Amino acid sequence: MSTADIETPLIGGPQPVASDNENSPLNGVKVGVVTFPGSLDDRDAVRAVRLAGGSAIHLWHGDHDLQDVDAVIIPGGFSYGDYLRAGAISRFAPLMEQITAAASGGENALPVLGICNGFQVLTEAHLLPGSMIKNNDLHFICRDQRLRVENNGTFWTSDYGQGEEIVIPLKNQDGQFVADDYTLDELEGEGRVVFRYVDGNPNGSRRDIAGISNAAGNVVGLMPHPEHAVEAGFGPDSSGRGNVDVRGGTDGLGIFTSVLKKLVGK
Repeated sequence: MSTADIETPLIGGPQPVASDNENSPLNGVKVGVVTFPGSLDDRDAVRAVRLAGGSAIHLWHGDHDLQDVDAVIIPGGFSYGDYLRAGAISRFAPLMEQITAAASGGENALPVLGICNGFQVLTEAHLLPGSMIKNNDLHFICRDQRLRVENNGTFWTSDYGQGEEIVIPLKNQDGQFVADDYTLDELEGEGRVVFRYVDGNPNGSRRDIAGISNAAGNVVGLMPHPEHAVEAGFGPDSSGRGNVDVRGGTDGLGIFTSVLKKLVGK
């Protein structure tokens, strides 16, 4: 058995997994996952990329080498313990300089996804507008959340239908998206609101916004966690795509298959 047949589970040691996509062109897509001090969901993101069929590459925040990856995920957690302000220290990491330059690279700009703390890092790095502040009730929230895909034209949402509703977990304390009215109108007018909360706004985010993109559509940030809804048995108890068994929700997998298919031109 080769190392390619070994998957690292979220709990316990390495276990063999069945792989039916060894000959898929998606295998050739390398998605880097950045780990900062305090990252919690980096391994979950790595696993999500592999379940989607791609090749996940571990990236360390202190390095200067993106290892020739085709896309980058900045995962959730509490980088630097959220000291000073969530994401405010991580934006100065050496690797973020490489990511910021590559994500702003014009026609061939690097696709970048920021999840929760990653979204906060992207706003602090000015790759996305606005800011994230404490939830309006000042409580940490953990629940399964229904979202509507408002823009399926980005690198990270093309596997969804326009207006499709999905259910993925939400867990944050600094999840309230804020911006001035000019910026909000610009985001709405340019179709850059990518995800919106439905069935209730959990944290007071302006205009129920759960995720946005940059103008080019290659950089997306969202607060809920799609990497926790990619594998039956470990996901939410509900889905926007119909009834599922207990913990059977896998609506988040489309985030990861989207970027892989986009990069291979499918």
